[in-house]
Amino acid sequence: MKLFNSIDDLDLDGKRVLIRADLNVPMQKGQILDATRLNRIVPTLTDLLGRGAKVILMSHLGRPEGCVVPELSLKPVRGALEKILKKPVILTTDCIGQNTIEQIKNTPQDIVVILENLRFHRGEQANDPKFAQELAKLGEIYINDAFSCAHRAHASTEGIAKILPAAVGRLMQSELNALSAALENPEHPVGAIVGGAKISTKLTVLGNLVNKVDKLIIGGAMANTFLLAEGFSVGNSFCEKNMLSEVHSIQAEAHRCNCQIILPKDAIVTDCLVEGRRNEIYSVGFIPEDKMIVDIGPESIKRLIDDLLQLKTIVWNGPLGAFEYKPFDNATNIIAQEAARLTIKKDLVSIAGGGDTMSALINAGVQDKFSYVSSAGGAFLEWMEGKDLPGVAILRTKIN
Repeated sequence: MKLFNSIDDLDLDGKRVLIRADLNVPMQKGQILDATRLNRIVPTLTDLLGRGAKVILMSHLGRPEGCVVPELSLKPVRGALEKILKKPVILTTDCIGQNTIEQIKNTPQDIVVILENLRFHRGEQANDPKFAQELAKLGEIYINDAFSCAHRAHASTEGIAKILPAAVGRLMQSELNALSAALENPEHPVGAIVGGAKISTKLTVLGNLVNKVDKLIIGGAMANTFLLAEGFSVGNSFCEKNMLSEVHSIQAEAHRCNCQIILPKDAIVTDCLVEGRRNEIYSVGFIPEDKMIVDIGPESIKRLIDDLLQLKTIVWNGPLGAFEYKPFDNATNIIAQEAARLTIKKDLVSIAGGGDTMSALINAGVQDKFSYVSSAGGAFLEWMEGKDLPGVAILRTKIN
């Protein structure tokens, strides 16, 4: 059943098309540090321009909190996108108003327009209907290509979709298709790798996953809390002692749903989290009181490789160890590379998302070898929690 209108469902020739993109790139002193988000919207822009549309991009940058902050202007984004597209791109002086309407009107049809930072106006984050109406005056069709912003009901992600004919862009279409293949209509057996430091930040994620996956692999420091809940000593490792009852609840729900929770059997331990620090291998339950767990050990790695061979789908969020400090990236690298190998062989559908996860996959050299790697952070996590994202839900209701 069709859930969303796409670019293919719209007559775009000669139309002003407002695209909500995520141009919120990391910057330092006016220089873009990573242009991944800009490169990912190119297929949508190219497609729209090829169909005769007048392309108008809108996005936020940083957190100006409704004030004009010159350092958060989208001017550097304009320059970078111009180089990527190899054609002129203009930036308006504001994102609403008569002057902006005139700037768009006076720009040739085949030149991309970027509206100045949406969050220079308080109406954006407040989802003010008047602000949404002002944005809608600039276009005739609305395209949302910013899944990473879809978990927020803002004027540019939800409010405007109530006013204009709306559809998903190529990037969001790819993202929604990938996520559907991962948890909504996956090929079983399905596994999930969930890492990171705190269970408290991913309780809802874990609660949702045990109802949907066959194997739940717990990594990172949150595995320490699971081990402690099972009566194992974790030495001086970071753990959340106040979350043990929640762990027991998750385990009970997993048992009810026939979901197998997989914990480390052994660990790499050290006395200080410093790159290159001397380390040792210990079985769980025998961690010295003055040592901390910084990665899973070789026996656990072998077990996870065997688990991957049994799976048809894997969803990954969070590293298995302290991957920022070599050699404690070893397990994450090996498992990521094995998942990539199986993906390339078409034996596994692999979906990953979240900032730390993307960094870990880049570190492992496999960021382009998974079935799909989401650049979304909060939106990806809320999807893993089973939430209906406002920016997605409104598009679903727009189908005639």
